[in-house]
Amino acid sequence: MVQRVAELFGHQVEAGEYLIGGAAIRATGESLPVETLAGARRAGAILFGAIGAPEYDTWPPDKRPERGLLRLRKELDLFANLRPARIFPGLEAASPLRADIVAGTDLLVVRELSSGLYYGTPRGIEGDCAVNTLRYTRAEITRVARVGFELARGRRHKLTSVDKANVLETSQFWRAVVTEIGKDYPDVQLDHALVDSCAMRLITSPRAFDVLLTENMFGDILTDEAAVLAGSIGMLASASLGSGPGLYEPVHGSAPDIAGQDKANPLGAIGSAAMMLRHSFGLEEEARAIERAVEEALAQGLRTPDLGGSAGTSEAGHAVRQLLKRQSTASLTA
Repeated sequence: MVQRVAELFGHQVEAGEYLIGGAAIRATGESLPVETLAGARRAGAILFGAIGAPEYDTWPPDKRPERGLLRLRKELDLFANLRPARIFPGLEAASPLRADIVAGTDLLVVRELSSGLYYGTPRGIEGDCAVNTLRYTRAEITRVARVGFELARGRRHKLTSVDKANVLETSQFWRAVVTEIGKDYPDVQLDHALVDSCAMRLITSPRAFDVLLTENMFGDILTDEAAVLAGSIGMLASASLGSGPGLYEPVHGSAPDIAGQDKANPLGAIGSAAMMLRHSFGLEEEARAIERAVEEALAQGLRTPDLGGSAGTSEAGHAVRQLLKRQSTASLTA
């Protein structure tokens, strides 16, 4: 998709494929092979597929396919995960919530990605005791907070910081640091929400949110909940940004129950490609072209099985490509 879009607009993209996760374990015994990490470091951006497989569900956490992705994020210092969730016009019926509740929803979750419970030490299981460590530093909170505030400035100038400050010291510290950083952004309205009440408000009044700023685990959970608003987790794209090359991936998992059946929704992956063009390569026009093509395809009635329709993966991808070709032809002849 990315290469084809780039070529339509007169750009050349070089791409390579590398193994990670379960495929890498089967081929090399490692979830993140040395060759894959080296290739990622050389890249200008990474378009990532889904990860995980049932055969590894009983493996220890440090051996499972997901560990390869967590390590890749850490190695590339990808600390800010951007996950937009919006309702495309005409897609309200795909959500299990009432149309009048979800209509007009357009929010962005900015999730801290390289710290928190997923990375804290000590961790592990010893006998009848299991330990995970939740730790955040001022620097880690500051840098992701600034990403959130900057993005809010380009949207509706509202940021909601999510924590559990009534119980957790790390959340109390998170709230204090975010409040301090917010003073540098007087044009952005800042409010704070406890994660449990935020989860409730996402369902009862999603239009109230613009940018949601969260720590790692809270963001992981809330963005899966936000998938309900969008009609399907297959619709959600994401960008992981930091000091290394950006990593772009659909929010959904590997969906082993429908693998190889031409049933998966490709729109989350296509949206991730659009985010890659925007954030890593500065190709705003091309990114918008992809997003317009997706929106137009949905407006014309394109529905994959997860959205209540029958269009297959290849059919959905073809529909978006055809609309992109039409756009590019129109722009070249204008």
